[in-house]
Amino acid sequence: MTGNVAAVVVAGGRGLRAGGDLPKQYRVLGNVPVLRQSLAIFATHTEVDWVQPVIHRDDGAFFAAAAEGLAILPPAHGGATRQASVRAGLEALADRRPAIVLVHDAARPFTSPALVSRAIAAAGQGAEHGADHGAAIPGVAMTDTIKEVDANGEVVRTLDRARLRGIQTPQAFAFDALLAAHRKAAAAGREDFTDDAALAEWAGMAVGVFDGEAGNIKLTTADDFAQAEMRAMMALGDVRTGNGYDVHAFADGDHVWLGGVKIAHDCGVTGHSDADVGLHALVDAILGALADGDIGAHFPPSDPQWKGASSDRFLKFAVERVAQRGGRIAHLDLTVVCEAPKIGPHRDAMRARIAQIGGITIDRVGVKATTSEKLGFTGRREGLVAMATATVRLPWGTP
Repeated sequence: MTGNVAAVVVAGGRGLRAGGDLPKQYRVLGNVPVLRQSLAIFATHTEVDWVQPVIHRDDGAFFAAAAEGLAILPPAHGGATRQASVRAGLEALADRRPAIVLVHDAARPFTSPALVSRAIAAAGQGAEHGADHGAAIPGVAMTDTIKEVDANGEVVRTLDRARLRGIQTPQAFAFDALLAAHRKAAAAGREDFTDDAALAEWAGMAVGVFDGEAGNIKLTTADDFAQAEMRAMMALGDVRTGNGYDVHAFADGDHVWLGGVKIAHDCGVTGHSDADVGLHALVDAILGALADGDIGAHFPPSDPQWKGASSDRFLKFAVERVAQRGGRIAHLDLTVVCEAPKIGPHRDAMRARIAQIGGITIDRVGVKATTSEKLGFTGRREGLVAMATATVRLPWGTP
């Protein structure tokens, strides 16, 4: 069979069981929103022609940020149930009439391109592979013993796990048949199907099962996210460390900038931009981990456009350089050496600001302070010093 392939990515739910302040599909894993990862699976797949997102009508701003730059269709607005949301996506595609449609949960960001290809083939797109079903779903064999229990929690029977499969997405269907099944269910007042395969079975479609993937997990609970975060981190096996150092002299003024925080002081600081030695040292530490020059190479102090500039711009730049290589920052550690001002009262504010700029949690930022026991120029209160260490994780083979 030949024809076009579309993917409906369902992202209209609230994801309350996952915890957090955002619907789970907009939470970040490895510096990337879950939804963006799920959309990109299909947007970059050579066998998929159209990607139709379905979102909650209140999530337009979240969606725009997560999907920026992806080659996808404008989002459709979902309904009160997953089934209604899928139908909205199918109706949005009706004028395009693809031959095959894949339906995928946005909360499965680890689907592989190979699994997508198998789904298309199993639904009939690749007759050379022996596909003979108008509907096909990925399933994984059960490794645990499965028991049926009653309302009191007592075992009714032990099921034959050899005949059981854990079902995943993307589920693949002949488009016209699935759209007709959804319309039939809506007309009959049936909104209780938990997945499209169940609806297809009800409508009389033959549903085949092909091999799913153990790694194609669905993010549902807070524990799922914790494990996924660890998985995303461990996938970045090239661990690099960089060091940074900066020094600035005191000058006339009434404040200094340190670690992105404005601190009242009896003098100011002279130097590059706003002379935030803490952020400058962190920038050099990150660039050092990337073997990507130093702050002066990217933001020359001789260039007048950086005079008085806020140093958070430099740190954001360094963080973005990590993301551009597919990596993430694992930890940032900053030490400030000075007799004054006192750093302790501002430590947590500095950690919070650095974490915000770096796109990491505050527990991945360390800020320490010490004096030089009145020795040297810092001991004479002529200036202050910052030293920083950055730990960065990159994919293997990153230049």
